Amino acid sequence: IGESGDTINLAGSAYAVAGTNTPAFHVYKSSNQQVSNNTATNLTWQNEFYDTDNAFASNKFTVPSGKGGTYMFFWLIKGGSQPDSTALQGWLQKNGSDLDSQLSRSKDYISTVNEIHLTGHYTDVAVAGDYYEMRIYQNSGGALDILSEGSSFWGYKLII
Repeated sequence: IGESGDTINLAGSAYAVAGTNTPAFHVYKSSNQQVSNNTATNLTWQNEFYDTDNAFASNKFTVPSGKGGTYMFFWLIKGGSQPDSTALQGWLQKNGSDLDSQLSRSKDYISTVNEIHLTGHYTDVAVAGDYYEMRIYQNSGGALDILSEGSSFWGYKLII
């Protein structure tokens, strides 16, 4: 055991800690995206808060070469005003196939616009070249805007 201020070499021990939670990305919308009634649509993301490995492009995150591992993904999707019976459903997709589905019927009655919020998270093991994107479905009876204000998608590689 070292004294306060001592440097201790943990390499090779059960307590070794190294690395960063990268690649990491956080993207968001710059404008509303209209989603047709009873239609599944891939979400678009025009802006990046950050993208540590330049791995987010064409509305999807692609695991870079040599960066396979366990990843954690999160999303917050806000739908505009719609009838009470509206369901908003979102999927995280991996390589074009559904991984996780979140369904929301809750609405934000605090605001003057009755917005519907969809949040979720998912952990997945990925290899280089795997790609992830968000897909959305709604049944409001007409077109529904996915709002730019507050809608975002982010993720990062876990250190484990």
